[in-house]
Amino acid sequence: MNKSILACSAAILLCTPLASCDSSPDGPPEPSPQDLFFERMSLLCGKAYAGILVSDQEADADMAGKPMIMHAAACDLNEIQIPFHIAEGPDSWDRSRTWFITRSDQGLRLKHRHRHEDGSLDDVTNYGGDTVGEGTAGRQEFPVDAESIASFKANGLDQSVTNVWAVEISPPGQSDAKFAYELRRPETSGGRHFRVEFDLSSPVPAPPAPWGS
Repeated sequence: MNKSILACSAAILLCTPLASCDSSPDGPPEPSPQDLFFERMSLLCGKAYAGILVSDQEADADMAGKPMIMHAAACDLNEIQIPFHIAEGPDSWDRSRTWFITRSDQGLRLKHRHRHEDGSLDDVTNYGGDTVGEGTAGRQEFPVDAESIASFKANGLDQSVTNVWAVEISPPGQSDAKFAYELRRPETSGGRHFRVEFDLSSPVPAPPAPWGS
């Protein structure tokens, strides 16, 4: 009798690990809102889209009605580079600006690179910020970072130390899909609002490379 009990006990112990192995493992983690946002952005890679200024502040009056193009010109698993072109005349474009959206350990980062027509960097460049929350698959916000605040102060742009940038992108496949870039400041810093929107329903020919590229 004792031998039977021992045999059964051994069999139970041997079966227990097998039972654990047979249980289904947990599936892959759900993508975060930032993962989904970056995935949507990646779908634009290599394509260019026309846009226009949609905010109406006097500070941007010289941009009102001008054709604009954003071009998702270079992409990899961790960074998307988006030159932003503004028409200055029938055959003249300002190609000084490029937006960089990058994955970081903390979330997503937006940076701006500004160059002059000769390719040299502007005194105010590489400014932007990091996300502080998950955001959504359609909108991410980037409060100004310490590096940018120091640069703004050094260049007499104290009003910019409260900047919050945002980027929006519609779900793929929508007939009215759009990409938007936005800058805001609180009322205490002048209530700044700059916003451009681009029609994602119809790509346009890719523009020349930005200055200095």
